[in-house]
Amino acid sequence: MDFLLDFLGRLVGQLQSPTLGFLLGGMLIAALGSKLQIPQAIYQFIVFMLLMKIGIKGGMEIRDANLLEMALPALASVILGVGIVLGGSFLFSLIPSVRREDGIATAGLFGAVSASTLAAAMVLLEEESIGFEAWVPALYPFMDIPALILAIVLANKHLKQQEGSGTTVSSWSIVKDSLRSSAVSAMLLGIALGLFTNPERVYDSFYDPLFRGFLSVLMLIMGMEAWSRIHELKRVAQWYAVYAFVGPILHGLAAFGLGYIAHVLVGFSPGGVVLLAVIAASNSDISGPPTLRGAIPTANPSAYIGASTSVGTPVALAICIPLFIALAKAVFDL
Repeated sequence: MDFLLDFLGRLVGQLQSPTLGFLLGGMLIAALGSKLQIPQAIYQFIVFMLLMKIGIKGGMEIRDANLLEMALPALASVILGVGIVLGGSFLFSLIPSVRREDGIATAGLFGAVSASTLAAAMVLLEEESIGFEAWVPALYPFMDIPALILAIVLANKHLKQQEGSGTTVSSWSIVKDSLRSSAVSAMLLGIALGLFTNPERVYDSFYDPLFRGFLSVLMLIMGMEAWSRIHELKRVAQWYAVYAFVGPILHGLAAFGLGYIAHVLVGFSPGGVVLLAVIAASNSDISGPPTLRGAIPTANPSAYIGASTSVGTPVALAICIPLFIALAKAVFDL
């Protein structure tokens, strides 16, 4: 009962937080027909700044981290990314009205990671004074890349079978394309700079102070995008909406369980467990959509992007983050 009350209290509080407030504000002004537009170049710059900040901080912490302690959470991230894609693809394959490649693309997007949701969770954990290893955000590519690669391979193999072609899909080319994507490239660059250089001064004076402000603008953009995608979601089967609502919660709970195992075995922090759960609950809003659009051109973007942006992201932000924080407080007696 205490856990439920704590979760409900956090859910109400989350509705008043600046992070979700800007998301809901974006949805509201879009619903009212506002002509406000944020240029694409500014959006891309903000995403770059957030990923660089997260990457640099993670790289600086990895320098002093115990790599053996990182190994188990990293392995859990890979397992989660692959498992979410396999599970989601199988579930969609059971629904006759869902095209196979659409179901795989949707599962791939939900197996990948949202940098904005990760950033929002980090801010809330800091506000709650729940500590976590600064290298935890570096788990991002361990889940994101395998999920996208697997989804692309599964979809292309399905399409080749339909065509009756014996052409094989090059997994390595997909790996290279994923590593070159803007989001993953920025994250890996930040990690490398934090790991091999001494960027503390520029981090403390530039990236860190601007982080929350840029995050609020990104949430506003995502809110406007979420509202614009709702009409697209209406065109496809209601199963996408059901999956987009239930999936993030189940994915996050599975990650919380794996994170707890890592806590017992290698001392993974409660905050780290929460972030791992949030990473699994999130769905890619930066690198995933363009990657899947280019690699699976026959999949319907209205299905996987509509489900992700209009349902999955709000669920991850508004429900999953407070849920896993409340669960961590109950499990770890914080």
